[in-house]
Amino acid sequence: MSEFGGKVALVTGSSSGIGEAVARRLHALGAAVVLNSARSVAAGQRIAGELGERALYVQADIAEVGAPQRLLDAALARFGRLDILVNNAGWTTLVPHADLDALTDEIFARTFEVNVTGTWRLTRAALPHLAKSDDGNVITITSIAGLRPLGSSIAYSMSKAALNQMTVLLAKSCGPVRVNAVAPGLVATPWTADWQAQHEAVKARAPLHRSATPEDCVEALLGLLRSRYATGQIFAVDGGLTLVN
Repeated sequence: MSEFGGKVALVTGSSSGIGEAVARRLHALGAAVVLNSARSVAAGQRIAGELGERALYVQADIAEVGAPQRLLDAALARFGRLDILVNNAGWTTLVPHADLDALTDEIFARTFEVNVTGTWRLTRAALPHLAKSDDGNVITITSIAGLRPLGSSIAYSMSKAALNQMTVLLAKSCGPVRVNAVAPGLVATPWTADWQAQHEAVKARAPLHRSATPEDCVEALLGLLRSRYATGQIFAVDGGLTLVN
């Protein structure tokens, strides 16, 4: 039996980047996976098609009222259970921290609606189903921006701090479901492909002298899934950047 054979994982924001890497690895290790994106429908459908019968793609923008429940319902209708929820969907845009006027109400609201409210609604709805698993897990992809005054915008940093706090509060309150977070530094993904200045800054300052890759995040996530006595942990995957920043 493969490591995650018989398990079902729902991975939000999984049409590219970290989410795609997580979904592909969990599938390779035997899990059935539910892929999701808000807009990249063709990419999500393509990945699900490549993975085959143990994969399902569901379009849903988790910021929309009702969308998290619809996503969960589709997963349960297809696979009948849920063992792992990976909250990866997120949104940001670059706004200099000192330029308060550039952080508009619209940017602020969108950041929180996706990163915090949508993630909260989906997690809350999923927890009763995860509790039926012999090792139910929530892993949220947060950021070191939730641990330090860093990040693509003040709103983004605030939202990731909220997710880190959500992680420890749910871990305290919702056992035996395990609730953990992976908090990367800057990750080289299609989303950040044109953030050359930011990647160069990380390369110059981080002790490991590079940005993270999606695979770095996957390895941290797998470590948390495999460590069955770990809950409430915020696993920083940052090449040591928080040691110097």
